Amino acid sequence: MYPVLIRIGSFEITSFGVMVALAALAGLWLFRRELLRSAVSPDAADAGIVGVVGGLAGAKLLWTVEHSSQAPIADLLLSRGGLSWYGGLIGGVGAGFLYIALKGWPIVATLAAATPALAFGHLIGRIGCFLVGDDYGTPSSLPWAVAFPEGLPPTTVPVHPTQLYEAIGLGVLGWCLIRWRRQRVPDAIVLGRYLVGAGALRFGVEFLRVNERVAFGLSLAHIISLLAIGAGAIMIAGARRNIQT
Repeated sequence: MYPVLIRIGSFEITSFGVMVALAALAGLWLFRRELLRSAVSPDAADAGIVGVVGGLAGAKLLWTVEHSSQAPIADLLLSRGGLSWYGGLIGGVGAGFLYIALKGWPIVATLAAATPALAFGHLIGRIGCFLVGDDYGTPSSLPWAVAFPEGLPPTTVPVHPTQLYEAIGLGVLGWCLIRWRRQRVPDAIVLGRYLVGAGALRFGVEFLRVNERVAFGLSLAHIISLLAIGAGAIMIAGARRNIQT
């Protein structure tokens, strides 16, 4: 675990910050490449920049809300880690959606082009979470369990590295999304599969994570995962009906 890469006096460059920056750059590159594969204007890549800003804001805000009972709000907002993926997804897609609609670009096609970027950007971000010791799992005796003595919060007990579990799953999902787009799978189905895949992955990993349960033994991330899976399934079913008719 390497939470701080460079420290000069009180100035710090954290591994988490570097990985978030890399995730944004890689995501924007992938998004532009996928736009060139589709009939959408390459200028729609600007929506990716808007989405990055909205995603970072949404990720930090939702994480702060989720952990508001553990520390003062100001401390949570200024902490070196702590980003909620669902907050990032809602904030990023929401901001991007509004920008896409404002510019008059096709919404489903543009969002489908963004799905590989979302998956791989999320993967890189999860590696950042691992390096800073954030969003880890429950105690484990497995050989690959990891302790985070400088984590958020610190733990000297080996735990499930759920950040890496999710990163591996996101790598598989991202590869599948690129493959489906190369095979010219309809945009609505690609977008629906992303929602189902990412939602199911997070739903499963969430059972191993240390997170407050809000209802029926489920966390807020569990509930949002189910909503994402449901929305994706509806999109897929609707697209298949349109193909058949």
